[in-house]
Formats: sequence, structure tokens, C-alpha cells
Amino acid sequence: MDHFLYRDGVLHAEDVPVAEIAASVGTPFYLYSTATLVRHYRLFDEALSWGPHLVCYAMKAASNQAILKTLAAEGAGMDVVSGGEYARARAAGVPGDRIVFSGVGKTEDEVRLALEGGIRQVNVESEPEMRMLSEVAVSMGVEVPITVRVNPDVDAQTHAKIATGKSENKFGIPIAKARAVYAEAAALPGLRVIGIDVHIGSQLTQLAPYGQAYAKVAELTRQLRADGHEITRLDLGGGLGIPYTRSNEAPPLPTEYGQLVQETVGDLGCEIEIEPGRLIAGNAGILVSRVIYVKEGEGRNFLILDGAMNDLIRPAMYEAHHDIVPVIEPVPGVEQVAYDVVGPVCESGDTFAKGRLMPPLAAGDLVAFRSAGAYGAVMASEYNTRPLVPEVMVKDDQFSVIRERPTFDEIINRDTIPEWL
Repeated sequence: MDHFLYRDGVLHAEDVPVAEIAASVGTPFYLYSTATLVRHYRLFDEALSWGPHLVCYAMKAASNQAILKTLAAEGAGMDVVSGGEYARARAAGVPGDRIVFSGVGKTEDEVRLALEGGIRQVNVESEPEMRMLSEVAVSMGVEVPITVRVNPDVDAQTHAKIATGKSENKFGIPIAKARAVYAEAAALPGLRVIGIDVHIGSQLTQLAPYGQAYAKVAELTRQLRADGHEITRLDLGGGLGIPYTRSNEAPPLPTEYGQLVQETVGDLGCEIEIEPGRLIAGNAGILVSRVIYVKEGEGRNFLILDGAMNDLIRPAMYEAHHDIVPVIEPVPGVEQVAYDVVGPVCESGDTFAKGRLMPPLAAGDLVAFRSAGAYGAVMASEYNTRPLVPEVMVKDDQFSVIRERPTFDEIINRDTIPEWL
């Protein structure tokens, strides 16, 4: 469920007409609903209410400080995968003891930044990283709580580019090596082993892969405890999918996921951490764009928008589907037109949809890409010297620009010309 609904013939974000925001901000822009963000976080929090837990929002999905502060006020922790995300979380007021540091390629500088500012735990991805972390911790005179990310070799049955739990993926250590790696971790100074970390992928639409992975984690927990390790925390990752189309087939609900977690690892007495990103932010955001031209091609109609692949890369990168709807509600029963929906970037890959059936549209009309809140603005670029898309947040009947659109001068003036020119 989201809070982008037609009212009096106009798409609204909560109680604000989207067209009103477009008139004020210009297009394209990202638009987030506070009510949707909060509702989705609370669904996860309630799904794990049967035991001690922390829902750590995966910042890589959407990391504007306004989003972080909104979720932190609800009690969310943060899952970060870079020094920049760590700094952004702290700038948004998130305390260090609610920040989990994940990521396969942490650098020494990033680790120092996190240890200086405070960290809940570091999810270690490899033996070399573990040894580096030990050296840094010793040099700083601190002890770091760690989990080791294990790769359970489970097929998440998702897009190949967002699968992370198979043996050929770069993430974590093979679960078969876990006991040896934990033994080394326990012997290294500056590290305190507290738990296990696992994450098998993103946009999962079935619970079965989770069940397979968590069963392996439960077995490993018992083995490690028998080896003398104190395993008190299980970081089970995120990845639960969202419906990108308005079909009857929907991914599992957070309540069903929470029940699975309880059934597979609930008897171990561990604190549970999860790291959802897409399901919290995905349907909480839309991308609003304006039609520049409608062009008749050879046997097809092109809907040319002012939004482009640099603004929303998911269709070009993942062949991802986004529902595209007019901001002005179409007349019931209107005959649909097949459009290739494209942007102005000089690449054929700048295509959002082909042969998409939509109501007739004309130059100047506004459209909204639904389910664009996750991996939209954070993956945007300034390709073709197109300004980064502004971000706007709505709460009830108010809206605020939470990231401004840079001017051409601001973009160009970041260049530095060598003295020989």
C-alpha cells in the first residue's frame, strides 16, 4: 500500500496534489510519502515483536537525510555499506550504536571513521578484512563487535545482478569455512564475536530461499556455540520484494516473513536484526516527469519525457518494470495507446518501456513512475550534464524540497582547469 492516490481527478501524494508540486519544483523530481515510509517500517517492526530485534534500514535504497531522520524517529537502526553512508547516517542524528557496517570492500579509512564515531557492529566479509579490522582496532585501543557474513549457497531466485547468496557471488565466506574463520576471529585482538550475518539477495518474491538460508544459519549457530563462541545476535539481511506491477501476484508480507524467522531461528534466543531497504522505500516514492513530445515513428509512437536513464537507471540496468501513470486521472474506458516511453539521453538504452499501453497523452502532460523510491535518486547521475533530480517529501498537506536541483553553473564550476590550459 502507498499514499499516492487519485483524488478529484488528480494524483495526490498524501494530501498534496502532485501537479501543485510540479508547478513549484519543476520536472523531473522524486517525491516521497512520509506516511508510506513510516507504515512500511512499522510492518517490519511489528513482524518481529515476538522477540528482541532491531530493524536496520538499508540506506543504499534511498539515503536522503530527511528519510533517515523520519525512520530513526521511529526507532530504526541503519545498515551502511560505505564511509559516506556512515557519515550521512550520523549527520542525520542516528547514534553509532544503531548503525551496522556491511559491505564487501571496507577500507581502513572507512573502518577508522566508524570506530571513531561509534558502531553497533561490523559485518565482516572476508578473512583479510577481519585481520585489517583487528589491526585498526588494536591501534585505536578499542574492541569491535563483529559478525561474520556467511554465504549459504542458496539461490534467491531473483535477478542475477542482485543475487548475493550463491557460491559464485562475491559476498561473505563459504559457510563450510565458517567454523575455521570464527576460530581465527576469536583469536584476533580487538575483535569480539557476537553473531552471524547472512544476506542472499534483493527483490525476493518467495519465502523458500529465506527458509533454506536461515535453517543453515540455525545449524551454524549451534555448531559455533558448541565450539565455545557466544552467538547472541543474528543479522538476517533484507531483500524482501515489492510489487512493481498492480497484478494479483504479490511478494510475501512482512508478517509472513517475521513468522518464518520465528520458525527457523526463534528458538535460539538471539537478538534478530534485519536490513530491509526496498520494501520500506520502494513504494514510498515516485518519479514525476513531463512529456516533451509525442513522436510518431515507423509503426510505433514514442512518448519522449524530460526524465531520463540518468534519473532512473533501473529499467536500463535491470530491465526493471515501473508502472507509469498520468498525473491527471484518465477518463474511465478511454482507449489505450501503445507507447515506447523514452528519455532525451542520446542512447537507445534510455528507454523506460516498449509498447506500454497508456491513455492518450500530449506534450506538457505529467506522468508518475510508481515504486521508484528505492534505488532511484541514489543511483542517479549527471550524465549528459543533466542536473541531479531534486527530491521532495510530503507529510500530510505539506511538502518540502529535501534536495535542490543544481544549476548548470554549480555543476560546471566543480571542474578545475589545469594551469597549462
